[in-house]
Amino acid sequence: MKITDMKVAIIGQNPVVRIITDEGIDGIGGAETAKHYLKWHIEFYKGAIIGMDPTNVERVMLNIRRMGAFKPWGSAVSAIEVALWDIAGKAAELPIHKLLGGKIRDRVQIYNGNKRKDMTSYSPESFAENMQWMKDQPENFSIIKQGITFHSRMPRDIPNYYYGEYQERENTGQYEFEGRYPNRGKLTERGLNNTIESVIAMKEVLGDEVGLALDCGPGLTVPDTLKLAQALEPFNLMWMEDTMTGDYTPYVTPELFLQVTPNTSTPIHTGEQIYLRNNFKELVEQHAVDVLGPDPFDVGGIAELKWIAEYADLHGILMAPHGTGDGLIGLAALVQVAATMPDNYIAFEMPTGNPSWWYDIIVGLPDPIVTDSHIEVWDTPGLGIHFDVDATKQYLRPEDADFFD
Repeated sequence: MKITDMKVAIIGQNPVVRIITDEGIDGIGGAETAKHYLKWHIEFYKGAIIGMDPTNVERVMLNIRRMGAFKPWGSAVSAIEVALWDIAGKAAELPIHKLLGGKIRDRVQIYNGNKRKDMTSYSPESFAENMQWMKDQPENFSIIKQGITFHSRMPRDIPNYYYGEYQERENTGQYEFEGRYPNRGKLTERGLNNTIESVIAMKEVLGDEVGLALDCGPGLTVPDTLKLAQALEPFNLMWMEDTMTGDYTPYVTPELFLQVTPNTSTPIHTGEQIYLRNNFKELVEQHAVDVLGPDPFDVGGIAELKWIAEYADLHGILMAPHGTGDGLIGLAALVQVAATMPDNYIAFEMPTGNPSWWYDIIVGLPDPIVTDSHIEVWDTPGLGIHFDVDATKQYLRPEDADFFD
């Protein structure tokens, strides 16, 4: 089998890759919703994979892996890797999880991820109302993650929240790129108290029935991270994520986390922006964090994610993979790899279809997708999903009209 073509389209809000072979089998992969500008980056690799056997996934990846980078640039490599596994599974007439060693669980646990309510105010009362809304969702989430501090509008909307001047993200419109200004600074006493009070308000709603995780930044200082983590110890958080570094941070800083993790019982989490297993090595070996959250569409693919999970397990570190904006292709990929992870797996962050018509164009997902915060692992070949071509064509942009040709 040989790769004969690779096509990339923006479908709704997601970049999607389709790899085509000379045996009539194709595979699909994708990237996070915000990364429209990756279309040209994925296409960059086309010449490096044409003519190769897609079922030799690792050989193909060796040809392109070294040309990726930290979020967002690892997404292009990752999208191709997922599409290769989709082809390999279809060719073998097996689900991807069988090719990764087989599933050890029939259901995978998830948490709310991209299903969340937009907040217009950041008082403790507003956080409590938001938690009640989340708790009432039909998925019956066992874990709910909420953005606070620098992973929310708290620094912008709460007066004197931190010692610094909040800068809005700037979007020039060029290449459909959303600017991400790295707001960062020391919290004021008011800011710290508001954050703690908001967490207390959320836990009063959730009780011990639903776990609460916090997405915190990046942007917190080391002293504020430790102070907040210690103050929240009585509330048994699932984790505090991306406090000092994290989303779109192009480097790893285990030395910062080592000033926090050994000094608090609140679990510390990071990893969504990190590309390749190599860049998790120090975090794992130095026990710099308690929980890792690689994203299969940023880390280099699903096999890369599984390797990291196994290495983390050897060191007593837990896994809660990222997946917020990865869409329904990302959901399918996460189900396949999460089914094979060791028992250090907690739950993955559930991607959703955006816009909602994605649920009309993807065939193969269970209905309902989530029951009691779990997804049943399906056994259909490859990713186990495919496009309804006729239904999808109406949503293709004119420049992507030949995507299914």
